[in-house]
Amino acid sequence: MTDFIRPRLYLITPLLSSAEDFAPKLEKALASGDVACVLLRFATPDEGVRKKIAKVLAPMIQKAEAAALALDDAQLVGRAGLDGGHINGGGENFDDALERLKPDRIVGVGGLDSRDAAMSAGETDVDYLLFGALDAQDNDAAATLEWTVWWAEVFNVPCVGVAHAPEEVDALAKSGAEFLGLGESFLDAPEKIAAAQALIDAMEPTA
Repeated sequence: MTDFIRPRLYLITPLLSSAEDFAPKLEKALASGDVACVLLRFATPDEGVRKKIAKVLAPMIQKAEAAALALDDAQLVGRAGLDGGHINGGGENFDDALERLKPDRIVGVGGLDSRDAAMSAGETDVDYLLFGALDAQDNDAAATLEWTVWWAEVFNVPCVGVAHAPEEVDALAKSGAEFLGLGESFLDAPEKIAAAQALIDAMEPTA
């Protein structure tokens, strides 16, 4: 039986091409719930643009006492003063991130295609595993919940279960995951983040 856990929020940004338009949305999102992490995703491969975006947004995230993470870019973490990185799909990029960033910074992994791959990742120095798609068009809510519940019931490494719609929040919040991931649609509607937080706050242990 999974111990009672009140998950914290893990926000997933849209693909960012600049910081200026997104910063006001981020500020409202950070004020709408107990945010533990924000995963920064970028629309451009340009290292300079990525660094510029991260340099603007990371201080906002950190001021809110949350961790600023970069997707699939371990080098950017140190260059932009981020708190860690998230690697989608594991493999050599994941190994490189562990080597570059641990033990001082956070490393998470997601997009794993089998339970064996998840268990192998969990045996490393990873900080968390993420279950579910980062993009809404790839979302399979039933599979995300199944994977999240399985992991939370069996393993000690923290996990994130990602919701892309409000109707997915309740089950994932009660799955035993340490973090509730909220996809980019939630950042367009901070009231949805607040509603997710209210649901979490109202949770009570079951007998």
